[in-house]
Amino acid sequence: MMNLPLFPTTLAGSLPKPSWLAEPLKLWAPWKLEGAALAEGKRDAVRLVLKMQEDAGMDVVSDGEQTRRHFVNGYMEHLDGIDFTNLKTVRIRNRYDANVPRVVGPVSRKRPVHSEDVKFLRASTRKAIKFTLPGPMTMVDTLFDEHYGSREKLAMAFAAILNQEARELCALGVDVVQFDEPAFNVYFDEVRDWGVAALEVARAGVTSKVAVHICYGYGIEANNKWKQTLGAEWRQYENTFPLLAKSSLDQVSLECANSHVPIDLIAMLQGKDVLVGCIDVASDRIETPEDVAKVIRAAMKHVPKERIYACTNCGMVPLARDVAAGKLAALAAGADLVRKELSRS
Repeated sequence: MMNLPLFPTTLAGSLPKPSWLAEPLKLWAPWKLEGAALAEGKRDAVRLVLKMQEDAGMDVVSDGEQTRRHFVNGYMEHLDGIDFTNLKTVRIRNRYDANVPRVVGPVSRKRPVHSEDVKFLRASTRKAIKFTLPGPMTMVDTLFDEHYGSREKLAMAFAAILNQEARELCALGVDVVQFDEPAFNVYFDEVRDWGVAALEVARAGVTSKVAVHICYGYGIEANNKWKQTLGAEWRQYENTFPLLAKSSLDQVSLECANSHVPIDLIAMLQGKDVLVGCIDVASDRIETPEDVAKVIRAAMKHVPKERIYACTNCGMVPLARDVAAGKLAALAAGADLVRKELSRS
């Protein structure tokens, strides 16, 4: 990866889409364009979010998932063996009901899904770039299986597909491939039994940095209600971090800002880059640089400063664009604040 400053800043996932592309403030919002106009609109949206990130001073940028309606389905809809027409209602993450696609046969990938997106992204910025993919367990948890009869078998099938994709994206110049696994905060036995193993399959042979993002979800009502049931301390990471510390993954992205996650848990991620969530995506309040700096300073007590990235808690697609832009600017300014403090000491 190109040279990065201390506390490199990056985004966990999505950014709001422009109102002419999809309905604002909404997850899974349908496209407002079709055909060639949609393809052009997606590219224009990527240009806009790149400018937002670069203007804010972000160090590792992404496409803000502008080319996908949803971080999981946006990938799965390109695979064979999945029926997106006749949906099934299931409970996602043990939290809320959703109409999801059905696995009706062996899952496979006829062609690369995101290669063209990455070619455009790489050609559009000189910054280091990250590209996000759904993790195998989270894919399994976002559909109804009528073929494999085993969450583990389906996850391993997805992991093999994701590995092909990740290798291709790496070859096209992606600096960080990130797998999103919010399901890791829910199904602890499965994480231990096969979840981390599936990620190892997905990252095998990928020579760029490989990250896993584990959070408490978008700032939507169902997730916010769930968080209220978790008590004064959120210790879910205690189950997964020791397993990830032993894995071959390079980076772990997690939620910290304005949450009840004990910051000392990140000490379990010895040897990994820790993408510390310094931005609360469940609030419209724009953090101050000092808010961000406070989280970074706390993280430095448990992780070597050279291992800390300043990140957002999760994606920001349900937020207003001006709010997201303000939060990114605060993230970059907060990281710079701590850099300057250290340079004077």
